[in-house]
Amino acid sequence: MTRFVEKISLFDRRSSPMAEAEDIARDGLLVHHHPLAPATTDAQAVTLGQLFKHVGDAHSGEGDDGDAAPPPHHVLELDEFSAGAGGGDHLSSRPPTFVLAFTNLSYSVKRPRKMSLFRRNRLATDPVAALAPPEAFSRTKTLLNSISGEAREGEIFAVLGASGSGKSTLIDALANRIVRDSLQGSITLNGEKLDGRLLKVISAYVMQDDLLYPMLTVEETLMFSAEFRLPRSLSVSKKKSRVQALIDQLGLRSAAKTIIGDEIHRGVSGGERRRVSIGIDIIHDPIILFLDEPTSGLDSTSAFMVVKVLQRIAHSGSIVIMSVHQPSYRILCLLDRLLFLSRGQTVYSGPPEGLHRFFSDFGHPIPDNENPTEFALDLIRELEGTPAGARSLVEFNKSRQDEQPALVPAARSSLSLNDAIGASISRGKLVSGTTEGTTSASSVQKYANPFWIEMGVLTKRSFTNTKRMPELFAIRLAAVLLTGFILATIFWRLDNSPKGVQERLGFFAIAMSTMFYTCADALPIFLQERNIFMRETAYNAYRRSSYVLSHAIVGFPPLILLSVAFALTTYFAVGLAGGMQGFVFFVLIILASFWAGSGFVTFLSGVVTHVMLGYTVVVAILAYFLLFSGFFINRDRIHDYWIWFHYLSLVKYPYEAVMQNEFDDRHKCFVRGVQMFDNTPLGVLPDAIKLRVLKSMSNSLGVNITSRTCITTGTDILKQQSITQLSKWDCLWVTVAWGFLFRFLFYISLLLGSRNKRR
Repeated sequence: MTRFVEKISLFDRRSSPMAEAEDIARDGLLVHHHPLAPATTDAQAVTLGQLFKHVGDAHSGEGDDGDAAPPPHHVLELDEFSAGAGGGDHLSSRPPTFVLAFTNLSYSVKRPRKMSLFRRNRLATDPVAALAPPEAFSRTKTLLNSISGEAREGEIFAVLGASGSGKSTLIDALANRIVRDSLQGSITLNGEKLDGRLLKVISAYVMQDDLLYPMLTVEETLMFSAEFRLPRSLSVSKKKSRVQALIDQLGLRSAAKTIIGDEIHRGVSGGERRRVSIGIDIIHDPIILFLDEPTSGLDSTSAFMVVKVLQRIAHSGSIVIMSVHQPSYRILCLLDRLLFLSRGQTVYSGPPEGLHRFFSDFGHPIPDNENPTEFALDLIRELEGTPAGARSLVEFNKSRQDEQPALVPAARSSLSLNDAIGASISRGKLVSGTTEGTTSASSVQKYANPFWIEMGVLTKRSFTNTKRMPELFAIRLAAVLLTGFILATIFWRLDNSPKGVQERLGFFAIAMSTMFYTCADALPIFLQERNIFMRETAYNAYRRSSYVLSHAIVGFPPLILLSVAFALTTYFAVGLAGGMQGFVFFVLIILASFWAGSGFVTFLSGVVTHVMLGYTVVVAILAYFLLFSGFFINRDRIHDYWIWFHYLSLVKYPYEAVMQNEFDDRHKCFVRGVQMFDNTPLGVLPDAIKLRVLKSMSNSLGVNITSRTCITTGTDILKQQSITQLSKWDCLWVTVAWGFLFRFLFYISLLLGSRNKRR
């Protein structure tokens, strides 16, 4: 019997891709495995948690003899763990601890009804259409049709098929990403029905797209994932040790300090990005790992390295279930069990080495010099192009499966689910949901950390990513300064005449509405992060409430700078009243407007998932808010059937606040004597005639009205504008409350709209 030696190299930093391709891991774990010729061993499987523990001890300088200096290399014999666990056989020679079985999984969706006036004629004249199966014209489309199989610990279970065959649908079904009421069949783990809450804790799902923050480095990305997934009872040094060991295992040592990158900022390669995506979901050492086409878009070497990493994860005591489009021969040698699909039906289920005999018995032997999976997929596509489809291959597979159990009984776990999870926890797995003293599945917590730690980590991550893109804030600041400069030059030094009053009203209406329109740039922020958020919350990395609070915290400091910048640009240049006290309130109401506006746009980003549609909705609703704010038409003249919109207008409250900040002074006069004729046809008359008119009015009214008599004060202007219900401070607090309300609605939208499940 051969023996496995698992080696962790802590200081030798090799980075050759070909070295890893030849099983020389870049500071990773050397695991030799071939599904076509499996090796057996007496050593027991070791989990990533155990390996990370030894790596942590080596990093901290702890040894068996108490020496402070660690050796340059730490070699782990698997017998160390066999002794500690009572011995046992390797995964390849003992019943697996975990077996995920699925039986008769079926899933259908409704087709949209299409009107066709010539369908009957087409069926009569088109022989191919006439021979098509009845389901081709059914109102429902079957995506999965009685799919059965099982995936075992220590193995890679691969789902293959052409595009549209149902690979991703099957992965979603197994990962509980399809509503249970819509999915028929059963999914069990160790023979027991798998609860959705428990599945979230013990599993991880890697999406097809690499959803990562572009300005974080590889090391930072994995470290933030560790802070989410690993409990606070684990020290920071232990978390860092885990991250460093994972970087070595993933072969990312040379790229550890490189940012992820995006279309603008150059970062890591595609293969490295994919391995980072896998790393953030295996930092907590999950029992089950789902992957949706992890090799899609990668070159052959990068794809092989990714699957090699998955093989190591499987050998550490996990079930790895992945979909793959067309694996190379080297990748095929790393897979343990295959499931070929054709239009939602199983056409082959078994080990890779059984492909030759299967297709030979079917009457289509695989040539010696051809990739078995390529041959199988080409044959399936060829059959799908015929009127009968791949029905013959499906029936042939069923007949073989009916005979298979009598020849090779399926392996089953001898442990109950609760005992198996307890044993897994004792070996160091499930560290994200376990606490000190946890020994069973029932004691596994839903989240690894309390919400204030989640909020702190989210805030730190978002701030780190944002501060490395200062151009975004610079553009927003430039837009605010430019708007302020234009308004300051247009409304330069307004006087206290009737025309000055009208110009002030226009300035306030434009300024306050501009604050809300400027907030529209917050719309794509969450839309860009939406998929990351859904991926992380789908498997309980953090709470939705933590994300909403951190989102508000990170976005608030820039609002302060923007508010001060706009106020400094406009307040003194326009000549607004109130002195320093009025200036402070002007800054506060602008800040409140930014707060409410960003909250409103953030809420819409949680409801509207398309950027252009979101901008259209934002612009339209803000235009309605301005229309009903009270500037164009006073509250007293708005009809009853529209008055509700007046009170819902976000622009109303800051507009009335700045109006009162400017005009709420009964001793300040804005219309004197002959100025009362301004903005009327009498305004063109000479002042002498205006004075004679005033004298006549005085005689008629019995009141002495001169050219210096105050006709209209600031309080009178507020009454004319129907701004009498709320004080300026009330308007300020209402505006602030709008910001909190919209963020609460944003939380509700995330709670209801991010279930990430098919129906």
